[in-house]
Amino acid sequence: MAVLNIVVLNPLADRHKEVIKAAEPNINIIVSDEKTVPEHMPECHILVTWGWAETQHLYQAAPHLEWIHALSAGVEKLLFPEIQAADTILTNSKGIHSIPVSEHLLAMMLAFSRGLTLSIRQQNARIWERVPTDELHEHTLAIIGLGAIGREIAKKAKALGMTVLASKQEMTTELFVDKLYLPDSDSLQEMLAQADYVVVALPLTENTKNLIGLKQFTIMKPSAYFFNIARGGIVNEADLVTALEQKLIRGAGLDVFTHEPLPESSPLWTMPNVIITPHVAALSPAYLDRAIKLFADNLTRFIQGRDMINLVDKGKGY
Repeated sequence: MAVLNIVVLNPLADRHKEVIKAAEPNINIIVSDEKTVPEHMPECHILVTWGWAETQHLYQAAPHLEWIHALSAGVEKLLFPEIQAADTILTNSKGIHSIPVSEHLLAMMLAFSRGLTLSIRQQNARIWERVPTDELHEHTLAIIGLGAIGREIAKKAKALGMTVLASKQEMTTELFVDKLYLPDSDSLQEMLAQADYVVVALPLTENTKNLIGLKQFTIMKPSAYFFNIARGGIVNEADLVTALEQKLIRGAGLDVFTHEPLPESSPLWTMPNVIITPHVAALSPAYLDRAIKLFADNLTRFIQGRDMINLVDKGKGY
């Protein structure tokens, strides 16, 4: 078999290269950056990149490219017309984010329930004053999108004694979910009306764009908290601001936004009932180790002609 040229558009440590080489020794690993990557594309067979990276021009310059692997779960920038019309394999790193994202969400939920958002402000002002507190125990969490991340969130929520509701494309038996809903409008409304905490854990597609807007916020309890750890485009941000200003919901924890970085002019910055983090929920010291391990597994499958994991449906976008 001829040597496969694998172009990786991200720095790799020696241990990462060793994991890939252990999966298939007969390869040439080329670690590149945006400036130098074009010169490697004419001989590239496999491209490892990020789902938000501009790669259409690279694809057009790579006549031997057989497979693109995203180090991220999202593949928004990889679904350009040429690859959708071709047999080129597209995979992602779905599944490796569930631990850090679920912990990040719980941190935001606990910050609200235990009054830490107020306590931190009072600490900065040297104010000694008790703040209202609550418990997650025996409260209801609604998870919009029960994939790998949603399941990990559900597991942790059940460990804290919460009731867990979730929406999913198929009705399956889910160990940590008390009630499962289909993602149609009526079911979503029924689920939202019951929830004390609501989290979006969906991929961004044409079907999920602006899925959550003023109508959905109006259905939610005025005491409910809303969280987005998925993609900003799933939520109508102007409607979210309105819902917070009009106290249709109690607060929001946001890691993703329609435009990133979040513009300085956004009113979300100064709202006392909002937690903002700069798209870091999935970050972890173990991130690239997990991503490369997954890629190496798929590389073995690719070489051996076996079924690959995390194949992206180019029509659905995930």
